[in-house]
Amino acid sequence: MAHPTQLGFQDAASPVMEELLHFHDHALMVVFLISTLVLYIILAMVSTKLTNKNVLDSQEIEMVWTVLPAIILIFIALPSLRILYLMDEINNPHLTIKAMGHQWYWSYEYTDYENLEFDSYMVQTQDLAPGHFRLLETDHRMVIPMESPTRVLVSAEDVLHSWAVPSLSVKMDAVPGRLNQTTFIILRPGVYYGQCSEICGANHSFMPIVVEAVPLLHFENWSVPVLEEA
Repeated sequence: MAHPTQLGFQDAASPVMEELLHFHDHALMVVFLISTLVLYIILAMVSTKLTNKNVLDSQEIEMVWTVLPAIILIFIALPSLRILYLMDEINNPHLTIKAMGHQWYWSYEYTDYENLEFDSYMVQTQDLAPGHFRLLETDHRMVIPMESPTRVLVSAEDVLHSWAVPSLSVKMDAVPGRLNQTTFIILRPGVYYGQCSEICGANHSFMPIVVEAVPLLHFENWSVPVLEEA
């Protein structure tokens, strides 16, 4: 999760997020090189009175500063399109969960199980256990098995919401009457936090998302008592 004074992204917990981090570094390096070149040209023009007549009217230079930006854009666009298609690809998910947005809480339904569903409310500050995070902890976490393709169907019951977990590279709008889907694979066990990312009313800031990834055996041990309670 994010921490105070953090400038970069959160640590990646899914393969797609790792690709996004690599693309971010790639694009940032291109921007840095372009900025350095432009700054050097500006300083050179300001600090010298010499003028090269070949620069004033040169077909070769015009071709260079026309073709070079196009090549740079291609180097940025190709990896971007690749990641875009990776984010939309869904290959035989092992688990499907329906996340419904309400004012102001989330409800989860494990559609592969007969009767496994629950509501997830934010834990009030006075009820937080030691080590829990204020405004981010919920009374029921969305528990999923690690290293398993997971599909999340996202919708809303009342107004627009958005189901977003930054470390998983997931941000999907929850629209009433519409069923959107996203998918991810979590590589390691852990607890990953997110929040509703669409302004949805007075308590928009108080409907967090908590995803807990556990080994498959632990997930099975968790699901059986929950089914019995239901």
